[in-house]
Amino acid sequence: MMVLKDILYKVTINAVVGSTSITVSKIEFDSRQIKVNDVFVAISGTITDGHNYIEKAIRDGATAIICEALPENLEDGITYVEVANSNQAMAYMAANFYGHPSENLKLVGVTGTNGKTTVSSLLYQLFKKAGYKVGLLSTVKIMVDNTTYKATHTTPDSLTINRYLQLMNDEGVEFCFMEVSSHGIHQSRTEGLRFEGGIFTNLSHDHLDYHDTFAEYRDVKKRFFDQLPKDAFALTNIDDKNGLVMFQNTAAKKYTYALKNYADYRAQILENEFSGLLLKLNESELWTRLIGSFNAYNILAIYGAAELLGLGKVEILRLISELENVSGRFQYFISQGKITAIIDYAHTPDALKNVLETINNIRTKNEELITVVGCGGNRDKTKRPKMAHIASVLSTKVILTSDNPRNEVPETIIEEMEKGVEPQNFKKTLSITDRKQAIKTACQMAGENDIILIAGKGHETYQEIKGERFDFDDYKIVQEYLKQLQK
Repeated sequence: MMVLKDILYKVTINAVVGSTSITVSKIEFDSRQIKVNDVFVAISGTITDGHNYIEKAIRDGATAIICEALPENLEDGITYVEVANSNQAMAYMAANFYGHPSENLKLVGVTGTNGKTTVSSLLYQLFKKAGYKVGLLSTVKIMVDNTTYKATHTTPDSLTINRYLQLMNDEGVEFCFMEVSSHGIHQSRTEGLRFEGGIFTNLSHDHLDYHDTFAEYRDVKKRFFDQLPKDAFALTNIDDKNGLVMFQNTAAKKYTYALKNYADYRAQILENEFSGLLLKLNESELWTRLIGSFNAYNILAIYGAAELLGLGKVEILRLISELENVSGRFQYFISQGKITAIIDYAHTPDALKNVLETINNIRTKNEELITVVGCGGNRDKTKRPKMAHIASVLSTKVILTSDNPRNEVPETIIEEMEKGVEPQNFKKTLSITDRKQAIKTACQMAGENDIILIAGKGHETYQEIKGERFDFDDYKIVQEYLKQLQK
């Protein structure tokens, strides 16, 4: 229980009707969760508008309403607070309600198009191996030291973030690593949090279904660094042409990493094999089980962040050599029939290109490289032909299939992908709508020493069709089919 005016600290308020001295039980933005004495925050979402549920929230017991526009009919005994931005207001309210938990640990945010999950998850692994209590807020899962919770969004809503951070405080967590998505930044989910540092991985084509232009997408990412305090660190990839843009208005201490340019943290790839990478990192050599140049960038980010957070260089190198791949990120196995199957979350043109180039740099070119790839429904349509073009150019055989079609017709998505396949690549491209059948076909096409890449879903263990989620695990399915072929 808290007094409403204390929860509203730092919120930009336009108008108040009623008393802010009332005591409230909790904050909710989902009207279905409202109980007696709750505060209801009306948020204008992309699908529904919370302002349409104000009356329902009051009927269910809400005593205070936070909104961007006051209702025409105001009910007696209810406090109405009109704010400039409901998302931003809820972020500050959540931080106030849960006692500013981000200030009691070292919180590091990781943003960029690709690599957020890998960098944050590997930093969690590294600091756990170093003996610390650690938290993780990622696409794959939420970790409060050793306890796992299911993740539903890349960046959860501000109430969920602060609730888990408070739980981390209770468990004595010292460090927390958090994926920060463009949606999360745009919707102010990270405002009111105190970050020890921010990491920028890269920027490429994604989320243009949500952001109107690439420039807007870039500037939203930049906003995260603009908000870092002066005693925090900002660590950016300067091989990416947008890397230095992130520094333009930040007050944080600036550090860089790169493979191609001079930087504070730099590396050279000495060996790149399926067994791992040999790197020269600054002046030290390092062997890691992670694979590919994209992971060399991830390792640089991890090394830099760990040093900036106070770990010793020798200890960091030792710990990186012990790190294991993140689920669904270049996760592979070799079957009894000597077929290599790789599962990767690559769902953007740049990520798919990176994975395929990595495979092509390692393989001898005597093997077939069979790629199974789809694109999600109700998402950025402009990347569909680009994904198919990249797959058809960089693979010896391609199967275009469904990903998470959501509320779109899978055949339509595949037809839009097919437009990116050039005539010279038609013969090596198949279209199979059923993803399970597509994976089975790839297994049947593969011979000894061939490579199968199944891209797009990675760690996901479901397929979303017409609003329903069905069990679907790329890794388990390809494993099962390759085993069957050995019988």
